[in-house]
Amino acid sequence: MGLGAGRRCRSGGDRPHRDSRDRPPCRQYPPAAERRGKPDRTRMSARLRLARTPGIGPIRYFELVERLGSPEAALEALPGFGFHPPSERSAEEELEALARLGATPVWFGDDAYPVPLSRIADPPPFLAALGDLSHAALPVVAMVGARNASAAGQRIAERLARALGEAGFIVVSGLARGIDTAAHRGALASGTIAVLAGGIDRPYPPQNRALFDAIAADGLALAENPPGFQARAQDFPRRNRIVAGLATGVVVIEAAARSGSLITARLAAEEGRQVFAVPGSPLDPRNAGCHD
Repeated sequence: MGLGAGRRCRSGGDRPHRDSRDRPPCRQYPPAAERRGKPDRTRMSARLRLARTPGIGPIRYFELVERLGSPEAALEALPGFGFHPPSERSAEEELEALARLGATPVWFGDDAYPVPLSRIADPPPFLAALGDLSHAALPVVAMVGARNASAAGQRIAERLARALGEAGFIVVSGLARGIDTAAHRGALASGTIAVLAGGIDRPYPPQNRALFDAIAADGLALAENPPGFQARAQDFPRRNRIVAGLATGVVVIEAAARSGSLITARLAAEEGRQVFAVPGSPLDPRNAGCHD
């Protein structure tokens, strides 16, 4: 039995193509084997080892669990497919590290797992959470934009985030410099979610450590990668799918023609979420993406 034999919803690349917000996902999540309530320690370890196996991304993770019936069965079958899962001890060490940090493991299928995120094409099987998970159950709007944002762009982001918070929305962003930082600051009083590209103990950039601590204390921080993991360039687009997936809509402020902010906007549009752009000066290349 090969991994490519099952029903696929991909039309190219890693992600399904969504050309209509009314088109339902082609796979029902969670699979039956993942609908059994809060996992015990053995089951948590099996899920984590499966999720952390090199070469097993979210789509393949769920495909294996669906076809083999449980994370334990999928884990046992991995060597036959040529994959080498991490040891049980490494999974235990990660869970222990999360406990020391005060972080909560959130598994796909848990009541606490954010419902909008569960509906994207490739939801994370596992998230580490610091803070108040109820924030993710409220209406969420993402705000993203340029790292080298103008002073005016940052003022707009902070004011808009504050206004959204006063209107009852939670603001989610990626804790980056520029627009992300301004959005988080504007929404601190009402509630904001920071999604990290690295581990839950590795906020980036380091200059935002104090902001991260404030968000973890009064808002919510989420990370897909293990504690101690330092984000690489390829991890930021993966982070962006979580930002887009948590939100009902995405607001873009100052985005160059080729930028991570536009990746977030594209992912949101593919998942049927609303996308908004704040216009700016046509002479400023930081606004080129917003004007397209």
